[in-house]
Amino acid sequence: MTMAAAMQSRTAESPARSKASRIAQVDIVRDLTEAEPIWRAFEEPGHLFTPYQRFDLLGSWQRSVGEREGARPFVVIARDAERRPLALLPLALRLGHGVRTACFMGGKHPSFNMGLWRADFASQASAADLDMLFAPLRDQVDVLALTQQPKRWHDQQNPFALLPQQSAVNGCPLLVMEPGGPPASRISNSLRRRLKSKEKKLQALAGYRYHLATSDADVSRLLDWFFRIKPARMAEQKLPDVFAEPGVEHFIRSACLAPRGEGRVIDIHALECDEEVIAIFAGVADGQRFSMMFNTYTMSEHARYSPGLILVRYIIDRYGERGYRSLDLGIGTDEYKRMFCKDDDEIFDSFVPLTSRGKFAAMAMSSLNHGKRLVKQNQILFDLARRLRQAFG
Repeated sequence: MTMAAAMQSRTAESPARSKASRIAQVDIVRDLTEAEPIWRAFEEPGHLFTPYQRFDLLGSWQRSVGEREGARPFVVIARDAERRPLALLPLALRLGHGVRTACFMGGKHPSFNMGLWRADFASQASAADLDMLFAPLRDQVDVLALTQQPKRWHDQQNPFALLPQQSAVNGCPLLVMEPGGPPASRISNSLRRRLKSKEKKLQALAGYRYHLATSDADVSRLLDWFFRIKPARMAEQKLPDVFAEPGVEHFIRSACLAPRGEGRVIDIHALECDEEVIAIFAGVADGQRFSMMFNTYTMSEHARYSPGLILVRYIIDRYGERGYRSLDLGIGTDEYKRMFCKDDDEIFDSFVPLTSRGKFAAMAMSSLNHGKRLVKQNQILFDLARRLRQAFG
């Protein structure tokens, strides 16, 4: 694909109320190779983004999964009058039921979706800026489905929090950590005692250890185990296995092997003994926050000693001792997450219609997600939905 075919530049039209916008031009890039240099520049200090939006993570998803699903890259880059990039939206364009929908890349796998923003621009972004950002998209997109977004990231507002919004289907429990604080400020002494008691049984196993996978061989070995055990765990719970979908294993392996500083784009934490892998938690980190992405634990008798909870304790202490300010165990209010995470991160969805056809699609998407949220919050409805899924799944 030529540069001209991959990138379309628009001098942003100037609606009457958007004279104050710093956005002078919007580029639409349809080729990941063309987008890569600018995208990676947005990952440098001085920018606002979550670690789920790194190029090595979303680029791998797009090539391994997105293309198979018919999602085409639709990377939106906003520039100022000097052509300096101000924002990058890592979107994918899907066509369904005659509606062109642009949504964040990554499908079901990122806990959080967000644009990548120059930090100084993000702190001052206005509704006029968003008007300028979206105006050039109207002849190619009917609706923007911008789901599962954090309202704030590292104490800075997400500029898309200015959009009309509704609470996301699932919330995200959050552990706020005080840098340099004592261990009891992260995990209560009573919970530590309970977990230590359980761990004594595991500590008797030959070669028992907690570690962060650093070598390619360790990463590949732990993922081999994960992709054997996870389907059995999901079948046991009568839940659909998103990791069995086409291309997903290749995407996960690529991101877990991609280097990032001293770690990986997705880091794998493990509890092991000489006999077997006992549990793993994999997630993304950015120096201030760790976010869990996927996990599983052994099917053997060692499962009775709560190895997943023991591993969470090790992970929390590891990042707490390194001065991290927060940690989450992923979207959803599972009981084990509440044992550690006492606060809540505000997560929202925005459905932005750009055409008359998009208005009906946005209303339908909004209603569907609102309904899902009501079911999740009503235990009777949730149990009924789960039984129906098990009966007919």
